[in-house]
Amino acid sequence: MRFRIYKRKVVILTVVVVVCGLAFWSSGRQKKSDGGSTPKEAEAAKRSGVVGVGGSASSVVVVNHVQAPPTPAVSVAPAPPLPAAHANDTRTEKAKDKEKMPKPEADNATLVYRGIVFQLNFDQTIRNEEKFKAARRKDDLVVVVQVHDRPDYLKLLVDSLRKSRGVESILLIFSHDHWSPEVNRVVAGVDFCQVLQIFFPFSVQLYPQEFPGHDPNDCPRDIAKSDALKLGCINAEYPDSFGHYREAKFSQTKHHWWWKLHFAWDRVRVLKEHAGAMLLIEEDHYVAPDFIHVLKLMAALKREHCADCDVLSLGSYGHVGYSGKANKVEVKAWKSTEHNMGMALSRETYRKLIGCTDAFCTYDDYNWDWSLQHLTVSCLPAYWKVMVSEAPRVFHAGDCGMHHKKAACMPVGQKTKIENILQASGNQLFPKNLLITKRLPANGAGGVAPHVKNGGWGDIRDHELCKSYVRLQ
Repeated sequence: MRFRIYKRKVVILTVVVVVCGLAFWSSGRQKKSDGGSTPKEAEAAKRSGVVGVGGSASSVVVVNHVQAPPTPAVSVAPAPPLPAAHANDTRTEKAKDKEKMPKPEADNATLVYRGIVFQLNFDQTIRNEEKFKAARRKDDLVVVVQVHDRPDYLKLLVDSLRKSRGVESILLIFSHDHWSPEVNRVVAGVDFCQVLQIFFPFSVQLYPQEFPGHDPNDCPRDIAKSDALKLGCINAEYPDSFGHYREAKFSQTKHHWWWKLHFAWDRVRVLKEHAGAMLLIEEDHYVAPDFIHVLKLMAALKREHCADCDVLSLGSYGHVGYSGKANKVEVKAWKSTEHNMGMALSRETYRKLIGCTDAFCTYDDYNWDWSLQHLTVSCLPAYWKVMVSEAPRVFHAGDCGMHHKKAACMPVGQKTKIENILQASGNQLFPKNLLITKRLPANGAGGVAPHVKNGGWGDIRDHELCKSYVRLQ
């Protein structure tokens, strides 16, 4: 009898041990699946070439079983309000059906990259900090480059920066909305100044199957609103001014621009007390060797003779010569089509701009510059006055991009054109002083309103996400 009882206890104990062991094994596999990277993902991250902690030009982030950190406010897109459902309408049933729809799940690689982006934005490691600590003084120029995925153009920009006099004094910030190993390698090669990389945390790449990317349940771009309502797609209530629904790839640029502006001024820790200028350029720009020198002269001229100038502009879309113009500037009403390249802002101008967050984020235009144009006549205390260099110090090298699709892009050809202009004007670079040749009349000519909205920004989810950046910590 005792033997039977003992045998029964042994069997029960064996079953318990086996069950616990299976649970522990399953838990371990689940943790690895949820938080860790597969060998292929880790190897891909090793090859990515992103600048890591260590400060050397060749250092990289090595991802070995990267665990995505606890999801903070900064890495989660806020849930926008859903379209209102009427009680006596079939849309009530559709809303219930949508709640039952399976939510798209991000794959492991996407979750790993979200974790890396969060960590890099939090760490804010400045490469070459010690090397150029003596060269950079308080409030020296900050240059912020908005980067997507055109490494060939970015190489040209980096090459032009390398040739610029005084570049060792700047803090160069690259703001990315696409994780690219090739782009990261270009940035890793910058050894002539302090460098910081930041990453837009709500990119299409990081949310490929859900908003802010393209959700499979989003409305097709060209569907009629009545048909969209019948279909019950997510954003059926919110077409743009032209009856079209959002396209994530076009919405992203405006999101990135506004997030970058706020993050650089208010979230980059080393710039908390920055009282100098911040120059905004893009990956397909090319700078003249004296752009820092001229910007300093313009800042001094602004303090002495144009205190109400809001923006300094170094760019021009025309490849013009320098003859008779190298030391001349004009004061004009700001226009998005003329003065959106090589814009230098002060913290005071930024503060006024960020105060118009709601107006910027709800204006139905997917272009950040046309949205700014709207603010200059609708929200800002006064229309913007810009001091612009007659001979450009920032050139547009990009002949391909969001609005320019060509069969073959020729960055080298653009570089040749620009360098020919600079070589021909070599003896006119680095002017000793600047002259204001044209100025707005005392009573002002008034701001310039956008001639038309371009649309592409009617979705309430874009509005709410855009407005949330100022609240993110």
